[in-house]
Formats: sequence, structure tokens, C-alpha cells
Amino acid sequence: MTAADTKAADPPAAPPQKPRKAAPGPSGGGVRPSRKPRPKLPYLLIAPAIVAIGAVFGYPLVETVIMSFQDMRRAHLWGGTTPPWVGFEQFTNILGDPEFWWVTFRTVLFMVVCVVATMGLGLLTALLMQRLSTWVRLLLTGALVAAWSMPLLVATSIFRWLSDSDYGVINSTLSKIPGLDFQGHNWFLNPWQGFTVIGAVVVWGAIPFVVVTLYAALTQVPKELEEAAQLDGAGVIGVFRNVTFPVIKPVFQMVATLSVIWDFNVFGQIFLMRGNKPEPEYELLGLYSFSKAFDSASFSQGTAIALITVLLLSGVAVYYLRQLMKTGEVE
Repeated sequence: MTAADTKAADPPAAPPQKPRKAAPGPSGGGVRPSRKPRPKLPYLLIAPAIVAIGAVFGYPLVETVIMSFQDMRRAHLWGGTTPPWVGFEQFTNILGDPEFWWVTFRTVLFMVVCVVATMGLGLLTALLMQRLSTWVRLLLTGALVAAWSMPLLVATSIFRWLSDSDYGVINSTLSKIPGLDFQGHNWFLNPWQGFTVIGAVVVWGAIPFVVVTLYAALTQVPKELEEAAQLDGAGVIGVFRNVTFPVIKPVFQMVATLSVIWDFNVFGQIFLMRGNKPEPEYELLGLYSFSKAFDSASFSQGTAIALITVLLLSGVAVYYLRQLMKTGEVE
């Protein structure tokens, strides 16, 4: 069979078909792929929680804002009458009061010292846990969880006993050092010493969360990178600065931001350590707002101080949310 016969035997090729034009869309273009409708079930499931949060937090917040622009006294609170509207008078009086700025400075200073101490001790403890044996690490973790779960009232009672002027363990221990006599020493006569004891309560209660969180972050550091850095001649500090800390930095920043928010709003530790009657020199912004609202019977002034505190912390809250978004925890 020749090539011509083979060619003749083949069936004729089908003529090429013209490509079909896509049906015009709403804008005159081609057909757009239909988007899959988002399921409504997740929104329905979280709707009760959103309503509950709005009722618990939203309504009191709105009432607080309204009250800060009024002059509510005990007569209006118990009598049910509407307090007079004073506008921004409460805010101008507060911002023009030197005592408010001194309390704010004291609050910021106390917060910075507590956050630095908490993050420093927490990071050192988390690094130490990496070098402990398994059973010692489990024992330390159990002790941290026990300290973390201890109620604030119990913790402050323990520290009040430790710092007691007559029977305190701190005074008894320091008095055994040659040349020191702390028998009968009252730590709260001097606000600097008193805030040292109160700061110890705050740091002691915050360290467990910091240690557990940072230790979990340290377990995610690749060992290969640390070993490579050591082979290149890097020391312990160099490995931590160039390898370990960059990996745990996002978690470290988030924990530090939470510590700033918590320590800025310290209230219960001071209130309980001073027997429910804190002296003016021990007032931070939370106690200052409480004192103005209830001791001075100016509820509107107390709410105005609380709103100013929220505004001062709003920048920190925004930074915290940005860190969450960067780590992918919030879409």
C-alpha cells in the first residue's frame, strides 16, 4: 500500500470549530465564576454570645460615657432623679488637677517596673526549664500552675504575713544578717518600700503565665539553627540574640503587651494589702477613680477618670491586636 492509498483511506479531518463566545455578564464581559455563598451557621452560632457581650459590656459602657458628662451625686443615685448635664467639665477639672498627673506618673512607673521584672524573670525561668530534667520541669510547672490558680485574696494574705512588722518572715530573715535590724520594721510607712512589696505580689502572680507561654514558644525554636550558630562560633548570648529571640519575639511582644494592660490596671493587690483603705500615696489610677467615685461621692468624676484610663490604654490595645494579626491568630 502506497502512501497515497493510506492517506486516502484515512477519514477526512473534521473542520476546526470556532470557539464559543462567553455569554456576557452583567457588565458586558465574560461569564464570572459564581462565588460560593458564605455559610450562615457560624454567625448564627456566635450570635447569642455577641448579644450577651453587648448586654454585659456595651450597655454599662454607654451609661459610663453618659455619666461622665453629668454631675451625678448620691442624691441623684438614691433619689432616681436625672443629674444635671455639665458637658466636658469633669474632664477639664481632672486634666487640670496636678494630683491626677502625679497619680498617672506613679501608675506608669509602677507598671514599667512590674512589666520589666515580670518579663525578665519569666524569660530566665523559661530558659532554665529547657535545661532541667523532665521530672524537675514537671514539678516546676506544677508549682507555677498552683501559684497561678491561687486566688488573689489568698496571695495578698500570704504576702501581708510575710511582710508583717512583728511576725513577718522577711523581717526575721533580714534580722539574721549581721548589722541589720528589721525587727518591728513597717514596710508600708515608706511608699517606696510598700510598693516594692505590692510589686512583688503583682510579679509573683503574673510570672506563671509568662513562663508557661514563653517556654511553649522556646520549644518551637529549631535546634538545627542553634547548633549551626554554635558551630560558627557564637556564644550563649549570641545564639539567644541572633537565633532564639527572633523566633520567640512575636510571642514575647504579645505577652509583654498583656502585662502592660494588666499592670496598668492594678487594683485588688493594693486594695487588699492596705486593708481596704489605701492611703493617698498608694493610689494608682484604678484606686484614684474608685476614691473619687465613692469616697468623694462624685460618681461622674470617677467614671471620667476611668474613661481617660481606657483612652490611655487604647494605643496599647491596638498594638496588641496588630501583633495578633501578624501572627495569624486573627484573620
